[in-house]
Amino acid sequence: MEVGRIVKIAGPLVVASNMQNAKIYDVVRVSEKKLMGEVIEMRGDEASIQVYEETGGLGVGEPVYLTGQPLSVELGPGLIESIYDGIQRPLDEIRLKVGDLITRGIAIPGLSRVKRWNFNPAVQVGDSVVEGDILGIVDETVLVVHRIMVPPRINGKVKMIERKECLVTDTIAVIETENGREEEISMLTKWPVRRPRPYKEKLAPDEPLSTGQRVIDAFFPISKGGTACIPGPFGSGKTVVQHQLAKWADAQIVVYVGCGERGNEMTDVLIEFPKLKDPHSGEPLMKRTVLIANTSNMPVAAREASVYTGITIAEYYRDMGYSVALMADSTSRWAEAMREMSGRLEEMPGEEGYPAYLGTRIAEFYERAGKFVCLGSDGKIGALSVVGAVSPPGGDLSDPVVQATLRVVKVFWGLEDKLAYKRHFPAISWLNSYSLYIPNLTDYLETNYGREWLDNINRAMAILQEEAELEEIVRLVGLDVLSPDARLIMETAKSIREDFLHQNAFDEIDTYSSFEKMVKLMELIMHFHDLAEDALNNNVSILDIASLPIREDIARAKFIPENKEDEFEKLKESVTKSFQELKEKVLVET
Repeated sequence: MEVGRIVKIAGPLVVASNMQNAKIYDVVRVSEKKLMGEVIEMRGDEASIQVYEETGGLGVGEPVYLTGQPLSVELGPGLIESIYDGIQRPLDEIRLKVGDLITRGIAIPGLSRVKRWNFNPAVQVGDSVVEGDILGIVDETVLVVHRIMVPPRINGKVKMIERKECLVTDTIAVIETENGREEEISMLTKWPVRRPRPYKEKLAPDEPLSTGQRVIDAFFPISKGGTACIPGPFGSGKTVVQHQLAKWADAQIVVYVGCGERGNEMTDVLIEFPKLKDPHSGEPLMKRTVLIANTSNMPVAAREASVYTGITIAEYYRDMGYSVALMADSTSRWAEAMREMSGRLEEMPGEEGYPAYLGTRIAEFYERAGKFVCLGSDGKIGALSVVGAVSPPGGDLSDPVVQATLRVVKVFWGLEDKLAYKRHFPAISWLNSYSLYIPNLTDYLETNYGREWLDNINRAMAILQEEAELEEIVRLVGLDVLSPDARLIMETAKSIREDFLHQNAFDEIDTYSSFEKMVKLMELIMHFHDLAEDALNNNVSILDIASLPIREDIARAKFIPENKEDEFEKLKESVTKSFQELKEKVLVET
């Protein structure tokens, strides 16, 4: 193993000489402690290395060992239910080995070398296979069937394959390639994190990723294979929204990357996910989740690696034909890590000290999302959706990280602190947020939920926008000067905000709302609005309409359990009856 020598140490940056045979993004081991690092710049025979562990105590002249390998992750059975640090070291295994604190230089493989898995072949000896074909399956958890695939760039005939209980490193098949070479295939593969995994074709995003959050699914939907960002100031609920998406999104696999955020937030995930039930299967959510934790008290440089580790694992499950959702919380901390390394490299700073290549790195990350025809002869279709939280200082949306992200992603869920202070959660602004996927999803939504759903959503948004304009008048001269029609707009907008958009993440029923329930709830609110308009035309007072007792029942409708749509029909009938009685009362009085 070739050896370089440390000539400079500046925090997480180490400069080593005699490194002429190193390549950019190669992994090296720094000092006799074998700290993990990655080459990020070469100048002559000197290499600048970002070290993913604490560098305190290192000295000039200590050795640097070259591995000749890029930073890679181990892929295979055992990823689901695991919690890793930013460089895919299993934190539960580290805790068993050295206690609660991570010891520097500890190296534990990402996948267990002692756990045995039952491999069931899907092909036979003599079958022709190409890269991406499924050789066999392993039941990884009760929710996830792990598909063992032919690695990229390998095509040929199956010479040996057998059903057996084996380790991830054992040979499960031998493929004879076209040039006569025999390739031994195990369940364990490695992939460089900075290189996107290959695919056949990228498809248009035409199916929504249901999240169970009404403000998102109704007004600002994201597609399967889509990209979204959640910027917002401190305390506006970014992390809770991401937790909600990780819990309830209609994805078969969830990869949650805690990048530089507080450790207690990852603790919440670890405590909650094993207890919460997946609404589609009834099994614990952890049975389909991979966690990457590189919290604020862990090495800064590893934040940069953690997002790539997460998205490479997500791509691997996408290649099996799964719908995968990746949550990155937060990309601002990743950008800050890049800024720190750039400063130590003495690079020319860009806007607000961030490196000039900030926009390029963010774009490269989000571009790995999408809906794809995967490798293989069976035409598997997989999707990888990416949602990144952004934490701009003071909630300033002109922050370079926010702007670089918005240039790439197609969904913007803007969080507002004034909504959060009013205890309106999710605090997503319905006036500032947007989704560019709506034209792609219109056909799907119309086919599955009817044209009336889309019309109701458009009407509701128009009412909310009209309310914003009327609020200016109310602030200046008061509510009494508004016409009855304008007063009705204010009343309906209040119902949309409080009874539809407001959602309680900690309520057992309201935390998740299916599309079917959302359709019924919006239908109920707009039904009330239509009947109220008709009543106004028949000389009914707006004050009588506003004080109808049935409004309290509409407000509680969001707590109706799933699969009880008949309750909504009964409520609609009650609304109709209430207005009939009100009109009859007015007729009697006149």
